[in-house]
This record gives sequence, C-alpha cells and structure tokens, in this order.
Amino acid sequence: MTHTQTASEPATDVDDVARVVTSDGDRVSDPRLSPWIADVDLETLRGLYRDMVVARRLDAEGVALQRQGQLGLWAPCQGQEAVQIGTARALRADDFAFTSYRELGVFVTRGAAPVDLVVSWRGEEHSGFDPYDLGVATPQIIIGAQSLHAVGYAMGVQRDGTDQVTAAYFGDGATSEGDVSEALVFASSFQAPVVFVCTNNQYAISEPVSVQAKFPIAGRAPGFGIPSLRIDGNDVLASLAAMRWALDHARSGRGPAFIEAVTYRMGPHTTSDDPTRYRDQDEVERWRQRDPIARLEALLRAEGGFDDEFAQAVASAADEWAARLRHACLNAPSREPLGVFDHVYAEPHTGLDEQRRQYAAYLAGFEAAEEPAR
Repeated sequence: MTHTQTASEPATDVDDVARVVTSDGDRVSDPRLSPWIADVDLETLRGLYRDMVVARRLDAEGVALQRQGQLGLWAPCQGQEAVQIGTARALRADDFAFTSYRELGVFVTRGAAPVDLVVSWRGEEHSGFDPYDLGVATPQIIIGAQSLHAVGYAMGVQRDGTDQVTAAYFGDGATSEGDVSEALVFASSFQAPVVFVCTNNQYAISEPVSVQAKFPIAGRAPGFGIPSLRIDGNDVLASLAAMRWALDHARSGRGPAFIEAVTYRMGPHTTSDDPTRYRDQDEVERWRQRDPIARLEALLRAEGGFDDEFAQAVASAADEWAARLRHACLNAPSREPLGVFDHVYAEPHTGLDEQRRQYAAYLAGFEAAEEPAR
C-alpha cells in the first residue's frame, strides 16, 4: 500500500486518491481499502452519518458563539468531518490520539462532553478535559508539535510491552515544519507504533498546498521508510478503511504508517481569518459538490438506510448537542485572573511565582485607581 509518486501527479490532484464512495454516493471497489470495511453494515453507516452531522452542528455553534463574543477563538472544521470521524472510529479505546486544534470530530468520537469543547476557547482553562479520560492529548496549538508527542508516547508503549497505537493528526501546513520530519525520522528508526494522519485541506492558513508541495504529501513518507496511502478525505468509509489498515500495520509490530486525506476547509482557518482574501468562491463551490455528509446520505438512500424519521432523529440529536454546548459556554464559571497560573506545572516553579507576583501587582494598580478620592 506504499504510495508511488510520479512527476505527472501534482499535489493538488484530488482525483488521484483511493476511495470507496464517489462524490455522487456510489460504491466503488478499491483493492487496498475494500477488504478493511467488509464488515460495515447499514447501522454502522448510519452511525457514521450521525457523528458527522453532530460534529458539523457543533462546529456551527462554536462559530456562532465566537461571533457573539462568548469564545475568544474557534477553528472551524466544516468539510473535514469524514476524515475525523472515519479515522477516530477505527481507534481502539486504549489507543491515544494527538491532535491539532481543528479535530472536533475526533474529540466527539472519543467521548468529549460539550463543556470540554469550549472552556479552553473561552479562556477559562488550559485544557477542557483530562487527556486520560478520552485517550486524546490536549490539542496542540504549536503547528506540528503533536507529531513528536505521538511518537514519544508510542516509543513508551513499546517499552511497556503493550499493543496500543498512537495517532498524530496534523494538516498539510504542518508538513513544512521540522517537527513533522523529525517525528517521521524517529518513528521509522525505532519502528514506533504510530499512525500519522495528514489532513490535506488545501490551505496552510492562506497559502495553498501547491506552494508547499509540488507532489502528493503521502509521497514523502516512503522516503523515511514509512508506507503511506493517499485517500479521498471526504469519503468516510475510505477514512475508516485506511485507518484500520494503518492501525493493523502499527499494532502488529511493523512500525509506523502514514495517511494523507485529501479534503477541503470550507470555512476560515480560524474565526480571525477572512478566506475570501486568498481563494475564490468558484473553488469553494466545486468542493461543496464533494460534501462528505451529502455523499454518505446519498449512499444511505441508495441502500435503503435513510428516511425522514432517521433524518429527524439525527437533526434532533445534533441540536441537543449544540444546545448543551451553548449552555456549557454561557454558564462556564469565570475563575479569578490569577488562576491563569494554576496547573501550569506539576511542581512549584519559581519563575511562575514571580510572574504571579508581577501580575498581582498589575491588577492591584487598577483597584487603587478605582478608589474614591478623599
């Protein structure tokens, strides 16, 4: 399943990918992917559909909350639901994921509660959840750093003698960072049980992937001795199948694997970004025709698994999740300003104590200014 890179295959070619469901919702056979999803039945498909709809509804609510001043920032993931849900559903409960700030679908799939998804974006906590409760590390803001964390954890798993696997999620832009290359070197050298999931959403903030890579990103991994697969990231079944292959490869002691999931970020990089400044609407509309949720709905309809009752149940579940997210955000307790220094380090830290003292003096200056003149 190693990717073969050719000069006629540009990095922006979205058709030269492995898939099992076309953009019209038709099933197709792929010798690399199809064997890994032979057990997927109608109920599994319906579950994947529900997860993607919930993720999209939560994403829309997060954007709305930020626009209303309730969150400091939000990183939209509309259009990327298939790769997030498909790959995360393949993970075993004791596997461990290391993500960027955009993998909302991974958090939901791993059991995050609504409050877990908003308190850090609201600035109330350093992390919204205990990583060991979900099997997901605190989302990494530093681009690509989580790839090294995943490899380090995987090397620890090797020394513990278990068969857990770690998953490193990052975008196409992160592959231009040294951290990702270093992670690939270590993973390959030590045959670490880690799966690299590169979500190629076509843009690293405002730079198109063609500026970073002249050939498919999946073609880089074999240069490190790591087998790779380039898939249609808007095909949730392809994402599930590819991840099952990669996890089996890593879990069986054959070392790391790499997946490039070709998809598209429909919204801005974050809510502080204006994507109309660097891409045209025609491009967005072309990708809208490849929508991952509409694709799975078409497949379900063709196989008799989609009707009005199911659609209403999914919509109601998504709305309930969104209502809980909004409630968690609006009712999140605001801690005292000095609380920002709590839980930064596990042990006492003199540098942090000095920063706390300086910040306390700064805040006290405001109190003095507010005292009435005598």
